[in-house]
Amino acid sequence: MNLIYAILADRRFLWLLLIINTLGTIYGYYWYESQLAITPSIFLPFVPDSPTASLFFVFVLLAFLLRKNWPIFEALAIITLFKYGVWAVVMNILTLIVTGDLPWQGYMLIASHGAMAIQGILYAPFYKMKLWHVLLAAVWTLHNDVIDYVFMQYPKYPGLETFVKEIGYFTFWLSIIGSGIALYFVNRFKQGKIRSFS
Repeated sequence: MNLIYAILADRRFLWLLLIINTLGTIYGYYWYESQLAITPSIFLPFVPDSPTASLFFVFVLLAFLLRKNWPIFEALAIITLFKYGVWAVVMNILTLIVTGDLPWQGYMLIASHGAMAIQGILYAPFYKMKLWHVLLAAVWTLHNDVIDYVFMQYPKYPGLETFVKEIGYFTFWLSIIGSGIALYFVNRFKQGKIRSFS
């Protein structure tokens, strides 16, 4: 385990992750381009879910490279990376099951979003979040669910329109589980069981 943490803390690896996440974030916003074009401006910050999650992690990585911690971004990143990472994997698999087809981009999204969910948790032992950071991030995340499934701004997956209520319920519980994971690492921080880049 110490070897894994040594790799995660290596500045060359951090730079590599920063480049990958930055490029992934840019592609993610491009993926939402058609939906953003018809989205009312008041909802724009809440529509591109996955790229905003990876953008939060970009700030986390920048802080690590500066040998600092930005806990609010850590809390936002761990919750949303887990939530939207798992969400996208499940939605693409569901698309394959329902429609019988998944383009190559779908398989790429499964791999990239699975990695998203994992990286947010892998770096959690380095986070210095406090309770209020997690509570604020949880409010943001649950508010995003309201925007998506009450105001119907959710990401559009052709073929899954008839499952919107079930998907909304599933998404809500991903928010709760992600918040619970973040709270677990807050408790570890309180107990002094965290790692440092300095």
